[in-house]
Amino acid sequence: MSDARFFLDTNVFVYSFDPDEPNKARIAESLITRGLTSGLGVISYQVAQEFTNVALKQFAGTMTHADLERYFLRALFPLMKVSPSGSLFLQALHLQAASRISWYDSLIIAAALQGECNVLYSEDFQQGQRFGKLVVQNPFR
Repeated sequence: MSDARFFLDTNVFVYSFDPDEPNKARIAESLITRGLTSGLGVISYQVAQEFTNVALKQFAGTMTHADLERYFLRALFPLMKVSPSGSLFLQALHLQAASRISWYDSLIIAAALQGECNVLYSEDFQQGQRFGKLVVQNPFR
């Protein structure tokens, strides 16, 4: 197991609650647990927002607001090491222009870079894609 910091994209958290994808749920839960126990996992404010939006819509029948609050305090908040800032916005803007990726994806990449991560776990980018020292890995392949 590496001692390098890693960034977890929103889809990791969403899959951890997906009963239709048990293998992906197991992988996602393992990554989240590893991030929490090692202290090396990183997310941004954006990931917490996106997950909350999905949870309130897709998990409405199974996840209450109180459940979501507990999950935020237990899992999301301890990993949330990158907050919105002017430098994050500008870095994302430069990445978006240079890489021609979507705006929200550029915010994820910028947050992973600002969080000093070496790996971004996500299925939303090309496997092995590099952004400086950051490498994308799809844990669900």
